Amino acid sequence: MSAIKLIGVFLISYPLTALLKRLPDNRPDLKNLFSIFTSLFFLLGLFSLWDGVFTLLVASTVTYALALYVHHPLMPWLGFTFLMLHMSIGHINRQFFAAADTFDITGAQMVLVMKLSAFCWNVRDGRTPEAELADVQKERALKTLPSLLDYAGYVLFFPALFAGPAFDYIDYKNWLSTEMFSAPPNTPKELLPPTRKKRRIPRSGTPAMIKLVTGLTWLGLFMYFSARYNPKAILSPAFTSQSLPRRLLSLHLLGLTTRLKYYAVWTLTEGACILSGLGLSPTVTPTTPPTYSYTWNRLQNISPLALETARNTRGYLDAWNMGTNRWLRNYVYLRVTPRGQKPGFRASLATFATSAFWHGFYPGYYLAFILAAFLQTLAKMVRRQVRPLFVPPVTKPNASAKILYDVLSWLATQLAFSFAVSAFILLKLEDVLFVWRAVWFYAPLGTGIGLAVLGNKKVKKWLKKRSEAGDRPGVKRSASVESMGGGAMGVPSDPSWVADEVVREARERVEMEMETRRRKAKGSEVKGAS
Repeated sequence: MSAIKLIGVFLISYPLTALLKRLPDNRPDLKNLFSIFTSLFFLLGLFSLWDGVFTLLVASTVTYALALYVHHPLMPWLGFTFLMLHMSIGHINRQFFAAADTFDITGAQMVLVMKLSAFCWNVRDGRTPEAELADVQKERALKTLPSLLDYAGYVLFFPALFAGPAFDYIDYKNWLSTEMFSAPPNTPKELLPPTRKKRRIPRSGTPAMIKLVTGLTWLGLFMYFSARYNPKAILSPAFTSQSLPRRLLSLHLLGLTTRLKYYAVWTLTEGACILSGLGLSPTVTPTTPPTYSYTWNRLQNISPLALETARNTRGYLDAWNMGTNRWLRNYVYLRVTPRGQKPGFRASLATFATSAFWHGFYPGYYLAFILAAFLQTLAKMVRRQVRPLFVPPVTKPNASAKILYDVLSWLATQLAFSFAVSAFILLKLEDVLFVWRAVWFYAPLGTGIGLAVLGNKKVKKWLKKRSEAGDRPGVKRSASVESMGGGAMGVPSDPSWVADEVVREARERVEMEMETRRRKAKGSEVKGAS
């Protein structure tokens, strides 16, 4: 029943967002109030989540108070720590005490954690000299705190309340003030998005309806496949009685069916945000006259085609939960790294821990993350050592070999993640091990064998003789683990690199400590001589 209500919320958000969009551009207070009362109607009128409203109130109030009264550089970390611990209460309650089919506020709280922790950093960046900020941090910085009404509107923006997408306060501010829709004065009118009458928010009905129809299509496919491919079916004796190829297919279809649900939800909520105008993503090139272009993908959270056709771990993870990837990179991975230094072990470990903790405490989450980390390592080794055998130099093109490599890479990636994702779906340790045992632990065993073989010096030497190491000029690169800027979804890009970083940082600390002691000893000698 709760699931039907939730789908109803996503659908009714479209006409309500159309009303929100039509409120006067010069009345941001009306937009805030409309959004706040709509969210309260959803939470209280439809779901009776009184405790959920209290949970969101506590999280948003404490965060605003920290931003207002605490001017210490550690303020964002205080806010982050509070929000994560506060959210963990909901995770623990859901895992150990609530009924399995209970609908609670946890999903909305996970979205709010991303928004509010980012808000803390944006406030701190506004108090930091611009010379110390990266370009993206300057763009997101808040010089002044928003009013309580604007802040409440941001917290309770109803099109993205239950399932996201998460976005920074500066996006909401620019949408509220319609600054988001400004273009340079000399921009040709034909380059601008069309508007209706005197309204500044562009017409976005067509892209929003495309998302609505696409989301409903994903939902229909999920309802069709979920009758057959679901956790209950995969844990039944009938699953183990199937042949191994059939079990592998069932495992893959379980993951696909689960993804269809998320494709539906995230596409529907993105469409409502597009209808509001918040999904606009303009690009301005400072030329004469300026070049202006735009898309509606500012809040895109999923790329189904990219994920289902991914040929490596980077492409797979980058196409999934894109908003969370952005949050982890901008507000954990890069924030842990001291200014002027490159991200290292601490950044990777903090990102990995944050992502796992943010999802909850079921063992399945952690098994999936750990396995995915080793899959990334193997994928990088395969790309460096094996790919050159299939992708020769442009002087000796071999399209058939390249196609074969792409097909095998796609098959290996999809099979590996079908195995890993099952832990995310089943969650409980005994259920995960039951299914993994039924398919002979093929992913961890294959990964271990692959790492051992490709890590062998003789094999490396033989592969190097067969072909030059690295990519070939003229061959178009796909997204790969080597192009990573921090692990997607918090997954470390290379556990062996992490271990090397531990050793490197420990060595540096020891050397710094020894250097400090030498300087102190030298200073004491100088004083004694004088």
